[in-house]
Amino acid sequence: MDFINEIVELNEDNVNKQLEARLQNNEDPLKIMDDVKEAMKIIGDKFSKKEYFLPELIMSGEILRQVFEVIGPKLKETQTSEKKKGKVLLGTVAGDIHDIGKDVVNFMLDANGFDVLDLGVDVPADKFIESLKEFKPQVLALSGFLTLAFDSMKEIIEKLKAVGLRDSVKIMIGGGTVDERIVEYVGADAYGESAVDAVNMATKWIEV
Repeated sequence: MDFINEIVELNEDNVNKQLEARLQNNEDPLKIMDDVKEAMKIIGDKFSKKEYFLPELIMSGEILRQVFEVIGPKLKETQTSEKKKGKVLLGTVAGDIHDIGKDVVNFMLDANGFDVLDLGVDVPADKFIESLKEFKPQVLALSGFLTLAFDSMKEIIEKLKAVGLRDSVKIMIGGGTVDERIVEYVGADAYGESAVDAVNMATKWIEV
């Protein structure tokens, strides 16, 4: 099977072997990254069609993390001369410790030329506010997989309004159960179903 299918089928050993072979052939890491993006899209589609469930999503996240660890430094080498597109502040909100989705978003944004500050997981609202004032990003990306994360997202956005910073930043949210209703509930601008969505939204918002 080709590299994309090996990722989609969650064949960890084969993915690592093919990755190593491609890098030994001096293949462009951006081309490998394109294949990873394509595989992620297929995995996301399978998840939304209920062909894949949470265990498969976690496993795919682990495989992707391993791929990123290997090609990350090589991608950075190709990006050094490029001016950064803009700043994104990222984190998993208070009460939630899921980091696979967040890490994939972080990596994809970084690989696509954004300056990303990742605050980690279980991040309290005040930490987001403080970092927003210091880092001055154009985009705030809030991640949360559990339903209790929605109230944390809402709290962050309410506090941003209270200190007069809400209009200074575009806010995207993401996580397994996030949809349009949650965007409305928490007061965000949009949600993304995948890391590719996150990159597309950040690009669109910052270019405007």
